[in-house]
Amino acid sequence: MPQDWSFRLNDLNTAALKDSDILWADLVFIGGMLSQQLSFLELIERVHGLGKKVVAGGPDPTSQPEIYRQADYLVLGEAECTLPRFLEDFQAGAKRGVYPPLQERPDIRSSPVPRFDLLKARDYLMIGIQFSRGCPFNCEFCDVIELFGRLPRTKTPEQIVAELQALYELGYRGHVDFVDDNFIGNINSVKRILTAVRGWSERRRHPFYFSTEASINLADDPELLAMMRDLDFRYVFIGIETSDEEILRSAHKIQNTGRRLTENLSRIYRHGMIVNGGFIIGFDGETRAIARSIAELIRHGSVCMAMVGLLHALPNTQLARRLQRERRFLPDSNELVNTDELGVDQTTAGLNFMTLRPRRDILNDYLYVVAKTYGLASYFNRCLSLGRVLKPNHRYRPSLARRLRDLRGLMILAIRFGVLPPGCYYFWRNILLLAVSNPLAVEAVINLMAMYLHFRKQTRYAIRILS
Repeated sequence: MPQDWSFRLNDLNTAALKDSDILWADLVFIGGMLSQQLSFLELIERVHGLGKKVVAGGPDPTSQPEIYRQADYLVLGEAECTLPRFLEDFQAGAKRGVYPPLQERPDIRSSPVPRFDLLKARDYLMIGIQFSRGCPFNCEFCDVIELFGRLPRTKTPEQIVAELQALYELGYRGHVDFVDDNFIGNINSVKRILTAVRGWSERRRHPFYFSTEASINLADDPELLAMMRDLDFRYVFIGIETSDEEILRSAHKIQNTGRRLTENLSRIYRHGMIVNGGFIIGFDGETRAIARSIAELIRHGSVCMAMVGLLHALPNTQLARRLQRERRFLPDSNELVNTDELGVDQTTAGLNFMTLRPRRDILNDYLYVVAKTYGLASYFNRCLSLGRVLKPNHRYRPSLARRLRDLRGLMILAIRFGVLPPGCYYFWRNILLLAVSNPLAVEAVINLMAMYLHFRKQTRYAIRILS
C-alpha cells in the first residue's frame, strides 16, 4: 500500500466497527475466510449504505469470487501481485474492477514489514508473523496448495528478524505465532531462520516465545526439534486427521502413513512442544470402528487440544472437484446462509456432500469422539500424561506485571476447579504429582487445564446442535 495514505485497522473479532470509522475512510478493505462469509457480505452492504466503496480480498473471495460480486473491487490471490494492478487502475479513476491471481506466484522476499503499529496488541494472546507460503504435500481436502502452491516460498532471515524487531520496538513481549500453514515446508530455510532468530533473541534476553503449524515429519528431524526447543517453541498444530492408514492414503496425506504416531508425538513433547492435533471424521472408507480408534489415538497420544471436525469439501480443492465429478457435491454448499442464531462453526459445519454411509452414523461417530475426548476425567488424565513427558525449555521470562496477572488467573482457576468435586480432585492431583515428578511442566499443564473451560463449552455446543 502507498505509505502516504492514512490507515485504520479494525479487527471485528475484538471490537465493533463504528459508522464513524467507515465514514472516515475513502476505501474500506475487507478480508475474510469461508467461516466469516456471512458477516463479510453484511459488512459490504453496510459500507455501501454509508456511501463508501469496498475492496474485497482474502481466501474466500479468492476461492469464490462470484459470491462477492457486489464488492466494488475484487483484489484476489496474493496482494504482492494483484494489489499494484488495482492501485494503478484506482488512481486512474476506475470505478470497479476484478483482479484475479497471476499464474506466477510472488516472491515474498520483497514483502514489506507488516504495520504492526496499527494493531492494538493488548487485544491479543499472541501476534502472528509469516515466514512462508505453500506446502510440499498434496492432501486432497486442503486448500492451502490451491491458494499458495506446493513449492514453499520463504522470507529471508533478515526479514523475519526485522519483523520481530518491529514488534520489539513497539514494546510487545510474549507469544509470537508463525502463522505458516506448514512452517517446515522448506526445512533448510527453516533452520537458517531459527539460527538467525536465536541470535537476535539471545541478544535481547528472549523477549518472545513461539508457536506454529507443521506436518508430522517434524518428528523425524532431531536437529530441527532441538533448534525449536532452544528458541522456546511451546505449541505446534499438526494435522493428524485419522488413525486409518488406508484413508490417509486415499486422501493423499502420505506424510502421515507408516508411522507410530504416539511415538512421534512423544518425541515432540520431549522437545518442549505441546501438540494441538487436528482430526477429521467423514472420509470415504470409514467404518463404525473409526470413532473408537481416533478417541484411543487422542488418549494414547496425550493430545489435550484435539480439534475434531467434520470433513468439509472446501471450494476449488481436489476433494471438491472429485465429489463434483462423482455428482456428490451439494450445490451452493460453500455459500452460507443465516439459518439461526448459532452462525457458522468450522468444526461442525461439514459434510457438504453426499456421504457413502449414513450421515447420522457419521454424526454419531463425531459426537462420540468429542464427548469421549472432552469428558472431564479423560481430559485431565491426558493433561497429566502429557505433563509427565513434556520437557519445556522456557527462555522467555514474563514481567512482574504479567506474573501478577497470571497469579490472579491461577487463583480464579483454583476457585473454578479446585473447590468442588469432581474437578478439584483432578486439578490438585495433576499439580501435586507434577510438582514432584516434573515441576517444569506444571505451568504448561495449568494452562491446559484452564483451556478446559472453553473445550467443555464447545463440546456442549456441538452436542446440542448435532444430536
